[in-house]
Amino acid sequence: MANVTLKVEGMSCGHCVSAVEKAVGGAGASAKVDLAGKKVDIEYDDSKVSLDTIKAAIEDQGYDVV
Repeated sequence: MANVTLKVEGMSCGHCVSAVEKAVGGAGASAKVDLAGKKVDIEYDDSKVSLDTIKAAIEDQGYDVV
């Protein structure tokens, strides 16, 4: 298992938290969003899903991974 923290811009409310967590979950990983810190802690199996796939899932929801 791999762990990474991504900085994500554009999140501002509970809906944003839910959308990001759902997107990451759909990509095959788990996420814990820190709304105030604009960070997402992600745990994933790097033999099953790539970090680029996870980033794309977040960006598909309209948020910017920086």
